[in-house]
Amino acid sequence: MITSVPPIAEPDPSALTCAGDQVGLCAGCQRRTHRYGRGGFPLCQWCAEPVKAKWGPAVRFLSTRA
Repeated sequence: MITSVPPIAEPDPSALTCAGDQVGLCAGCQRRTHRYGRGGFPLCQWCAEPVKAKWGPAVRFLSTRA
């Protein structure tokens, strides 16, 4: 479990390891994160933690795009 959350100005570590065109804003806190492409997720690790705690580590999301 992550004990301290850094300021929103600091990107999620996943944003530092992916291509620049795959970086987007977290749907929860607007922190820069690996949002698009393979391995992307709409939430940063800090916003995803309570969701995974509630729904389990296999939580998935559905695309709402037509």
